[in-house]
Amino acid sequence: MNLIAKEFSELSTKELYEILKARAEIFIMEQNIRYQDMDNIDYESLHCFFMEDNKVVAYLRAFYKDNTKTIVKVGRVLTLEHGKGIGKDLMKQSLEAIKAKMKCEKICMNAQKHAVGFYEKFGFVTTTDDFLEEGVVHVGMELVIK
Repeated sequence: MNLIAKEFSELSTKELYEILKARAEIFIMEQNIRYQDMDNIDYESLHCFFMEDNKVVAYLRAFYKDNTKTIVKVGRVLTLEHGKGIGKDLMKQSLEAIKAKMKCEKICMNAQKHAVGFYEKFGFVTTTDDFLEEGVVHVGMELVIK
């Protein structure tokens, strides 16, 4: 699949709707997380996703964590189809897009604890102890850009 990487203002209404629908399907319906998804961070994010049959099947967003624009935070990582390598392709292509478009020194995230091994395959290292975020155990992780 070919990655689509767009800033908020570049998204079509169809793309935005499909992104929000995918996020609700995974985080609210599948994982039963109760949270305010639309948090205004989307306005400042790079939205990276795969579409198949006019549906978002994998997604993440990336945004600057600090005003110096040296640290990018990744979040809302999801795939609708598990076990097919889509998540691996999403991360690989998204990390390249983030490095090219955002010119950062570090990429960080709050990763769900069960996904730590997945992110370690891309060079992320755990930087915090376990903590609860929206009732789910997470850890802080980061990847230093060389």
